[in-house]
Amino acid sequence: MAKSKALYQEVILDHNKKPRNYGKLADASHHAVGHNPLCGDRISVALNLEEALINGVAFEGESCAICKASASMMTTAIKGKSQQDAEVLIQEFLAMATGKLDLNVPNKIGRLAAVFAGVCDLPTRVKCAILPWHTLNAAFNSVDSTSTEAGADPMNKSTISV
Repeated sequence: MAKSKALYQEVILDHNKKPRNYGKLADASHHAVGHNPLCGDRISVALNLEEALINGVAFEGESCAICKASASMMTTAIKGKSQQDAEVLIQEFLAMATGKLDLNVPNKIGRLAAVFAGVCDLPTRVKCAILPWHTLNAAFNSVDSTSTEAGADPMNKSTISV
């Protein structure tokens, strides 16, 4: 348990200090802005989708370390993948972060589980971790902005299932 907690902290700090794919994406075909009023996180996710493949992805904004690390790892995980594969990752990440993903069953979440599986035990941090994924989902669906509050809160939806 202590080893996984140390890994979690080390990876979060690394991605917070040196976020991957941080910045603007000039040729974005899809874009959305996400906000977590509880924490104050506000990020934008932009991607270039060509023939259902993610050729480019970037994020920017102001957020806590968990949100920034989640966005950094998300962009790394989906770059070069199909939209369909990325949508599977979105559903699995949301399910994992809310404690609804059985990690003993084969899944696509990979290394993300080693870092973020424990976030479901930190209810105040779940929305920080899922904001980038929720925002990516909004971008795929051509929704300009989204929030982790009220009706837009993915934690209140019974549709998260894997």
